[in-house]
Amino acid sequence: MAKPVVAIVGRPNVGKSTLFNKLAGRRISIVENTPGVTRDRIYAVCEWLNKEVMLIDTGGIEPRANTPMLGQMRRQAQVAIDSADAVVLVVDLKSGVTATDKDVAAMLLKSGKTVILCVNKCDKVGEPSPEFYEFYNLGLGDPVAVSAAHGHGTGDLLDEVFSHLNFDKADEYGEDYIRVAVIGKPNAGKSSLINTLSGKERAIVSDAPGTTRDAIDTAIENGYGKYVFVDTAGIRRKSKVEENIERYSVLRAYMAVDHADVCVIMIDAEVGFTEQDSKIAGYAHEQGKGSIIAVNKWDAVEKETKTIQEYTKKLEHDFSFMSYAPFIFISAKTGQRVNKLYEMINSVASQNAMRITTGALNDLLAYATARVQPPTDKGKRLKIYYMTQASTKPPTFVCFCNRADLFHFSYQRYIENQIRESFGLAGTPVRLVIRERGDTKGA
Repeated sequence: MAKPVVAIVGRPNVGKSTLFNKLAGRRISIVENTPGVTRDRIYAVCEWLNKEVMLIDTGGIEPRANTPMLGQMRRQAQVAIDSADAVVLVVDLKSGVTATDKDVAAMLLKSGKTVILCVNKCDKVGEPSPEFYEFYNLGLGDPVAVSAAHGHGTGDLLDEVFSHLNFDKADEYGEDYIRVAVIGKPNAGKSSLINTLSGKERAIVSDAPGTTRDAIDTAIENGYGKYVFVDTAGIRRKSKVEENIERYSVLRAYMAVDHADVCVIMIDAEVGFTEQDSKIAGYAHEQGKGSIIAVNKWDAVEKETKTIQEYTKKLEHDFSFMSYAPFIFISAKTGQRVNKLYEMINSVASQNAMRITTGALNDLLAYATARVQPPTDKGKRLKIYYMTQASTKPPTFVCFCNRADLFHFSYQRYIENQIRESFGLAGTPVRLVIRERGDTKGA
């Protein structure tokens, strides 16, 4: 399920980035006392009470600004507001209510979004100072007192924000649809592929990279099954993301991955594998998504007897971190092998959602440990008591043992390979969680 989006906005230098870093749990945004340091939206996942949202940090809003930089920051903040499910307006207790605060509050009221008013720099614990109550004049309801620098009140703020979000938002498509995110660098042929699959021009196709600005849903129902394909904007290196609207597009692409059952990672056959392809695929891998690597524009590659074997061998090396992902060589332009994608998507989706009985897992475990003895260290041998599956999407297995420090990475890889050899699980990552006896966390 896609995470709700929460935008943090306000005029410059009220502590938005400090609050963003505190809520995200790590220092992501640059924090300086100079107004206007955060010029671009930055996003991160925030977890609270076992629920997650996507936070967007924005540059300060100056509604009446005339300078090009402040004008661009205002436009970026507007894009963030438009994409958000809720907005946190940050104001500064020490400055009081300013004319800019009133302008920003009026802008947010017109947007129709849920707005939570956060009064920052309430550094003293206890009853807020009299100046705090002045912020009721903004007409945004009860303010929440917070000290982003010290962390005071952030729990109350998150409680308030999360109370306004719908985490059980029903998908407009039923559970019998497989959601497929088509991701990759700009101009890899993502829109062309979806147009070919759907048999109509659903997305704009152009040789100019960056034509697709947002995530576009295309529902397809055929003899293979029911699908929702999401055409996403190409993901560039951060240093190349200059245009403000494109940063919003990258956020939507990552959110499409979060919402997907299967990711089709598009590679341009003429360009070959790049570092950015690795990062895009890595995000899908980290999120535990079933993945297929589609090498597009294969019709444009000059071929010899072993071209496909040599290309595959190189890709296997490049994508060694996700060796489970199958390859398919296609041409979105001519339709070559495109229909084979449906069968691969069905297979990968079922493998990603596979559940294996505890009995079958422990039969495998007995065989695997008899075949290759668990490692020892200073006379102490690893003992694996039993294994069970904790969850699916991706398949996650918990191994209970005597000492987690003896369960070396190489032996974990061996157990994972044995699971794959016995049960398949092609196209999906597998997670192994190691617990010592008596530790039931995550089981």
